[in-house]
Amino acid sequence: MAEGRIYNFSAGPSQMPLEVLEEVQRELVNYKGTGMSVMEMSHRSKEYMAIAAQAEKDLRDIYGIPGDYKVMFAQGGATLQFSSVPLNMLGSNPKADYIVTGQWSDKASKECKKYGVPNNVCDTKATKYTTIPENSTWKLDKEAAPADVHYCDNETVNGVEFGFCPDVGEVPLVADMSSNFVSRPIDVSKHAYIYAGAQKNLGPAGISIGILHPKFADGSKELKICPTYCSFKTMADNGSMYNTPASFTWYVIGEYLKYTKKVGGVQYWAEQSDKKSGLIYSIIDGSDGFYQCPVDKKCRSRMNVPFTISGGDEALEKKFLDEAKKVKLFTLAGHRSVGGCRASLYNGMPLEGVEKLGEFMKSFLDENRK
Repeated sequence: MAEGRIYNFSAGPSQMPLEVLEEVQRELVNYKGTGMSVMEMSHRSKEYMAIAAQAEKDLRDIYGIPGDYKVMFAQGGATLQFSSVPLNMLGSNPKADYIVTGQWSDKASKECKKYGVPNNVCDTKATKYTTIPENSTWKLDKEAAPADVHYCDNETVNGVEFGFCPDVGEVPLVADMSSNFVSRPIDVSKHAYIYAGAQKNLGPAGISIGILHPKFADGSKELKICPTYCSFKTMADNGSMYNTPASFTWYVIGEYLKYTKKVGGVQYWAEQSDKKSGLIYSIIDGSDGFYQCPVDKKCRSRMNVPFTISGGDEALEKKFLDEAKKVKLFTLAGHRSVGGCRASLYNGMPLEGVEKLGEFMKSFLDENRK
């Protein structure tokens, strides 16, 4: 690792591959002989337009995105997309179905209520968002066909992840993939819209990437109250450059995508994710209850691993966090709303960092088991 760097298990903004950071560093002051940094460029210059075009091409290649789908690089994170989805997809039909399996899908449903009528086809709040019910148990509104069905593929706070693509028939399917984007192959064609904040697996904060079916790019479903910059049509028609985009973030995303292609594409990240999460879960499960993960094993996240220590002993968990820092393991506290601990294992977290966490967890267990 570069001198002085730590292993950062933050849920986002998250650790990035050192190779990507070093490439950005090399080009920071003078990008490819232009005499200026990317952050100083006009977003409409030929140099920057080439950067943007390459980033889109690489994303299309990595995911096999159908040619007629639109790719958008929108300012703001997924929270803004909670509004953009109903504003662009409800049309004359005010109803939308939401599969609520965690805090983020719950927030998306509540945001829809400002513009339409969300129907929560399932809501696992009673389980503290630790399960994903079988598809067959969802109360999908098949008679009053909703405008769309929305789900969050991986819940960052609660640590649940879909192991399957929801079957919603002919109803347009919308996915928030913010925290597992580019971590495994997906079938884009099964979705009307996929969106993801970049700051987990693909770059710095500031951009939400969107992959949109052409049916929703023509403005026919757009509500009259939709702000111009939330308009899918406006974004698609202007190549995500209706106004000045988050240009440096976009550039870094492009570098991350180049690196992804270099190491083997999304399949490589999928294999790494399985190794990293499997390592930590095996330690938790083999600790005889010292470490506990509250999530149903069938839907444990590969990206975010929440766990408690000794039944939620706060003093012991604080000790764990403090001692972890002494061996360069940082940002392992759980989300403020749930407490405990959480290790986020995004693409940028190298396997050796997870191995070091595993070694620390084992030694902490040996020293503190009652």
